Amino acid sequence: MKKIKSEYPEVYDAINKLNDVVYNGKSLDYKTQKLIAIGIVASRCDQSATEKQMRSAMHELNVTPDEIADVLRVVLLLSGMPSFTKGMRILEEILK
Repeated sequence: MKKIKSEYPEVYDAINKLNDVVYNGKSLDYKTQKLIAIGIVASRCDQSATEKQMRSAMHELNVTPDEIADVLRVVLLLSGMPSFTKGMRILEEILK
Protein backbone atom coordinates (compact mmCIF):
# COMPACT_ATOMS: atom_id res chain seq x y z
CA MET A 1 0.00 0.00 0.00
CA LYS A 2 2.93 2.36 0.54
CA LYS A 3 3.74 2.29 -3.16
CA ILE A 4 0.11 2.86 -4.09
CA LYS A 5 -0.12 5.73 -1.61
CA SER A 6 2.95 7.46 -3.04
CA GLU A 7 2.45 6.72 -6.74
CA TYR A 8 -1.35 6.65 -6.99
CA PRO A 9 -2.76 8.81 -4.20
CA GLU A 10 -6.22 8.94 -5.78
CA VAL A 11 -6.45 5.13 -5.78
CA TYR A 12 -5.21 5.02 -2.19
CA ASP A 13 -7.89 7.55 -1.16
CA ALA A 14 -10.59 5.50 -2.93
CA ILE A 15 -9.47 2.34 -1.11
CA ASN A 16 -9.63 4.14 2.23
CA LYS A 17 -13.11 5.46 1.48
CA LEU A 18 -14.25 1.97 0.51
CA ASN A 19 -12.78 0.64 3.74
CA ASP A 20 -14.86 3.16 5.71
CA VAL A 21 -18.02 2.16 3.83
CA VAL A 22 -17.45 -1.58 4.31
CA TYR A 23 -16.51 -1.40 7.97
CA ASN A 24 -19.48 0.75 8.95
CA GLY A 25 -20.79 -1.39 11.81
CA LYS A 26 -24.36 -1.07 10.58
CA SER A 27 -25.44 -4.59 11.58
CA LEU A 28 -22.21 -6.27 12.63
CA ASP A 29 -19.75 -4.55 14.89
CA TYR A 30 -16.28 -3.75 13.60
CA LYS A 31 -14.65 -6.52 15.64
CA THR A 32 -16.91 -9.16 14.10
CA GLN A 33 -16.26 -7.78 10.64
CA LYS A 34 -12.51 -7.88 11.29
CA LEU A 35 -12.72 -11.52 12.43
CA ILE A 36 -14.57 -12.34 9.20
CA ALA A 37 -11.80 -10.59 7.25
CA ILE A 38 -9.19 -12.73 9.03
CA GLY A 39 -11.10 -15.86 8.06
CA ILE A 40 -11.34 -14.80 4.42
CA VAL A 41 -7.67 -13.95 3.95
CA ALA A 42 -6.55 -17.01 5.93
CA SER A 43 -8.74 -19.25 3.77
CA ARG A 44 -6.97 -17.84 0.71
CA CYS A 45 -3.54 -18.63 2.24
CA ASP A 46 -2.60 -14.98 1.76
CA GLN A 47 0.25 -14.70 4.25
CA SER A 48 0.79 -10.94 4.03
CA ALA A 49 -2.89 -10.03 4.29
CA THR A 50 -3.50 -12.57 7.05
CA GLU A 51 -0.68 -11.18 9.13
CA LYS A 52 -1.81 -7.59 8.58
CA GLN A 53 -5.42 -8.40 9.49
CA MET A 54 -4.38 -10.30 12.60
CA ARG A 55 -1.98 -7.59 13.79
CA SER A 56 -4.47 -4.78 13.25
CA ALA A 57 -7.27 -6.73 14.95
CA MET A 58 -5.09 -7.44 17.98
CA HIS A 59 -3.76 -3.88 18.15
CA GLU A 60 -6.89 -1.86 17.33
CA LEU A 61 -9.64 -4.07 18.73
CA ASN A 62 -7.93 -6.16 21.41
CA VAL A 63 -8.83 -9.34 19.55
CA THR A 64 -7.32 -12.23 21.48
CA PRO A 65 -5.26 -15.09 20.07
CA ASP A 66 -8.05 -17.44 21.21
CA GLU A 67 -10.60 -15.52 19.13
CA ILE A 68 -8.33 -15.75 16.10
CA ALA A 69 -7.84 -19.48 16.73
CA ASP A 70 -11.64 -19.88 16.78
CA VAL A 71 -11.78 -18.22 13.36
CA LEU A 72 -9.00 -20.45 12.08
CA ARG A 73 -10.91 -23.55 13.20
CA VAL A 74 -13.77 -22.45 10.95
CA VAL A 75 -11.20 -21.96 8.19
CA LEU A 76 -10.06 -25.55 8.79
CA LEU A 77 -13.59 -26.85 8.39
CA LEU A 78 -14.38 -24.87 5.25
CA SER A 79 -11.02 -24.41 3.51
CA GLY A 80 -8.90 -27.30 4.73
CA MET A 81 -5.71 -28.07 6.59
CA PRO A 82 -3.25 -25.98 4.52
CA SER A 83 -5.14 -22.76 5.17
CA PHE A 84 -5.55 -23.61 8.85
CA THR A 85 -1.92 -24.54 9.46
CA LYS A 86 -0.63 -21.50 7.61
CA GLY A 87 -2.93 -19.26 9.65
CA MET A 88 -1.82 -20.87 12.90
CA ARG A 89 1.85 -20.44 11.94
CA ILE A 90 1.25 -16.75 11.25
CA LEU A 91 -0.49 -16.33 14.60
CA GLU A 92 2.37 -18.10 16.40
CA GLU A 93 4.92 -15.82 14.74
CA ILE A 94 2.98 -12.73 15.77
CA LEU A 95 2.89 -13.95 19.37
CA LYS A 96 6.67 -14.48 19.58
